[in-house]
Amino acid sequence: MNYKYPREEKLKQKNDISLLFEKGKWKTCGNLRVISYQIDASTSLSMTTQHKVGVSVSKRYFKKAVHRNRIKRLLREVYRLNKAQFLEKFGENSLTMLFYVSPTLPKNYQEIEEEFLKLLKK
Repeated sequence: MNYKYPREEKLKQKNDISLLFEKGKWKTCGNLRVISYQIDASTSLSMTTQHKVGVSVSKRYFKKAVHRNRIKRLLREVYRLNKAQFLEKFGENSLTMLFYVSPTLPKNYQEIEEEFLKLLKK
């Protein structure tokens, strides 16, 4: 199993992100929210890999960058370790962005992982 999170899988391009927000579908489970868009053959995106994932944490809930960065690190780690289930749920050809939408800081990694796995089963 490939547990890497290489640069090619990171959602960074403005075009990809705007497409995701225009045409993507939202799902929410607990404190996690996901927007996902399935890429079809007609969509012309210059992508080296089929799927891209990004993470975001709102400045509205977490004023300090230290807290936002901690949550983003945890979200990326959850994705990295559960990539197989994630790709099974959202597909190999997708753009996806994860959001943490709670005003309370998660206690630990397990708390975020539980919500992530619930989201994948939903």
